[in-house]
Amino acid sequence: MLQDTQTIRHYQKLTDALVELWNRGYRFDDLRMYLDGYLAALRHSNALAPYLIHRLEEDATRYLYDTSNFEMPVPQPESDYY
Repeated sequence: MLQDTQTIRHYQKLTDALVELWNRGYRFDDLRMYLDGYLAALRHSNALAPYLIHRLEEDATRYLYDTSNFEMPVPQPESDYY
């Protein structure tokens, strides 16, 4: 579980971007490459401590492989009750 505020912000940006890419038609291989690139950029920039990047990678990977995060909600039919 992430507790550092800066790491949480990166997690939110990353997961929002993954969902957006999924909705635009990219698939899991593409999303995995995006995740790897994002993490590599964080490592290269020294924006976070290495152990925080590792925790971010674990949580983001768990998010990526949970298919329920990428399901489109099925709208419920409207009822004619007044």
